[in-house]
Amino acid sequence: MSVNRCMLLFSRVQPRICAISVRNKNTLVDSRCGNFGSTTLLKDPWSGPLTSRRGVYSNSSSRSPDTSLFVPLNIKSDVDDGWAVGAELTQPLDKSELLKILNKFYKRNEMQKIAADQGLDARLFHQAFISFRKYVLEISTLSADLHIILNDICCGAGHIDDLYPYFMRHAKQIFPMLDCMEDLRKISDLRVPANWYPEARAIQRKVIFHAGPTNSGKTHHAIQRYLAAKSGVYCGPLKLLAHEIFEKSNTAGVPCDLVTGEERTFVDAEGGQAEHVACTIEMCSVTTPYEVAVIDEIQMIRDISRGWAWTRALLGLCAEEIHVCGEPAVINFVTELMYTTGEEVEVRNYKRLSPCSILDRAVESLDNLRPGDCVVCFSKNDIYSISRQIESRGLECAVIYGSLPPGTKLSQAKKFNDPEDPCKILVATDAIGMGLNLSIKRIIFNSLVKPNINEKGEKELNTISTSQALQIAGRAGRFSSIFKEGEVTTMHRDDLPILKEILSRTVHAIEIAGLHPTAEQIEMFAYHLPDATLSNLIDIFVSLSQVDGMYFVCNIDDFKFLADMIQHIPLNLRSRYVFCTAPINKKQPFVCTSFLKFARQFSRDEPLTFDWVCRLVSWPLVPPKNIKDLVHLEAVHDVLDLYLWLSNTMCLMSQRRSGPSPVSPRRVRGAPKAQDSGVEAGQLDKSLGSRLVQEGLLTPDLLKQLQKEWSKEHRQEEVGVKLVAETLNNKIKGRKKK
Repeated sequence: MSVNRCMLLFSRVQPRICAISVRNKNTLVDSRCGNFGSTTLLKDPWSGPLTSRRGVYSNSSSRSPDTSLFVPLNIKSDVDDGWAVGAELTQPLDKSELLKILNKFYKRNEMQKIAADQGLDARLFHQAFISFRKYVLEISTLSADLHIILNDICCGAGHIDDLYPYFMRHAKQIFPMLDCMEDLRKISDLRVPANWYPEARAIQRKVIFHAGPTNSGKTHHAIQRYLAAKSGVYCGPLKLLAHEIFEKSNTAGVPCDLVTGEERTFVDAEGGQAEHVACTIEMCSVTTPYEVAVIDEIQMIRDISRGWAWTRALLGLCAEEIHVCGEPAVINFVTELMYTTGEEVEVRNYKRLSPCSILDRAVESLDNLRPGDCVVCFSKNDIYSISRQIESRGLECAVIYGSLPPGTKLSQAKKFNDPEDPCKILVATDAIGMGLNLSIKRIIFNSLVKPNINEKGEKELNTISTSQALQIAGRAGRFSSIFKEGEVTTMHRDDLPILKEILSRTVHAIEIAGLHPTAEQIEMFAYHLPDATLSNLIDIFVSLSQVDGMYFVCNIDDFKFLADMIQHIPLNLRSRYVFCTAPINKKQPFVCTSFLKFARQFSRDEPLTFDWVCRLVSWPLVPPKNIKDLVHLEAVHDVLDLYLWLSNTMCLMSQRRSGPSPVSPRRVRGAPKAQDSGVEAGQLDKSLGSRLVQEGLLTPDLLKQLQKEWSKEHRQEEVGVKLVAETLNNKIKGRKKK
């Protein structure tokens, strides 16, 4: 063979031996060549020394990953570069002999032990070997280096262990997370969430805890300070609560805006932002400075689904005073949590303003109902059944449950509270536990068993907790109602002693707070694992996440459900993440189908107009004739809410490079629902309009004119959707009257 031919061969073989094909863009490339032979067991020529290589899995990590979440990638096995260099240098390989060699390699315990040090446990080792064996046997032309090693082993000139570097190279191709495990661990390190909010850490905040039972006036005192401040934000768990503070503030002469996921209401007709904001807690801004912030129902910080929002608000709000309202069971935990930020907590205790007693007799029959009674159920079927039985007795009743539209809940509450209205009985779920001021004389528990979702996302039927029972029972005899004393009992005689025992218990102290992976963390994961699905990224993130004893990762089943639903739709990761945070009821097929259509329409860059939505929901709707029709109307309302939410979220996304984040209405008109994405309102300077002006492609005057026109069109569209929602509410209300 000529010298030139040999040099050409070497030039083609050398890159395959010494260079690394790195999937991970920020993993350093180590081009040092290893010596082939038995010594390669301690040194991987594809990734450098095992003990010093950046990003290689190490057993020194405090937590082993759940490798069942590692999904192998498909590697193309039929790659032909047109020149069988290995065969020309040696000879063609016998497939049957190769199979024997590969199976012997698999049975080598030493290989499995060494592979385990690089993150390949028994499960991953088996999967990697099956893929490697298929690759070697099915590819038409092997790389020259691997061909030569296999030929040497077949001829007895090499050792079977020499396959290990090539096996690991293939394993890291199908499991790219093995090559960046330490980076993934750092990204998913959630042990010090207080450091995520530098703006809040830059000021010394005063934290005041208003502690007391239901109807003790704790929130009232916090709101009085909120109204007296120059600027403030109220963070509530429900849209109804945010709406109540919004109305109370404006009635008191303090201009206040309302911000929820689906609604933006600005007191300034021109869209200017007020100094006070009432919002749902997911919507609060952690970069906007305020004088006073109020965080209501702080005990929900341990909620397995939404607890992250309270954690984020408590640690991240930039306010001189943080007024926290909630149960006394949270005092010690909040105090301990504030120690991590170097802030002290002032505790103010309150007692119930009006007495509430447990009766010695159960109601036993709906015939024994009295004006001012509220029958509490924990399922929609019980709500329908009991309300029909009450109406069959010639009594009129109001109905309130969780999936009812907020406007309908308010209208039913006003109907029940109105002394002139003949409706004197209320049938409700525990939705009345927060956010509604009702004139209730007697709370009647129809059942003490409530369906819950546990930490694993499984549905369970459990007896209500003491905290839940106190929250519901406390709605009887509110200080501001016409009933100055409250009463609590059960519908069934056997439940009464159980209720007494539940209410006599001490409420368990809250000791943990929820966290949730941010959009930025998931994006960094995707940078390392570009071929993984969003659902798989979330699973791996939670598997690797490290939290200390004060925190837990919130349940992400709903997020994963939506991620799997739209996985086939071509969306960039940020848009996909935002769609997966959408507030939808996954139990409603019509809502899920509409969600898919929204995502598909958005991916095509086609407008989701009001007319398009009307066609989607088959507007105009017909009045409901039965419960099935009523449930469908609720689903239609959810779809309209989803449309409003996506309208606010995606319109803002189109104005900036980064994805959605919780922003303040004082910064921008039309903010999205937050999932703690980490990109705050301060980054809105990078909007498309600003960049066009800076580049000289648009004048400031023309930009202002475009903004006015867009705001006018956006307000008209919002008004149209609200009219649809109000019409739907009126139809439901009319159906209830019939």
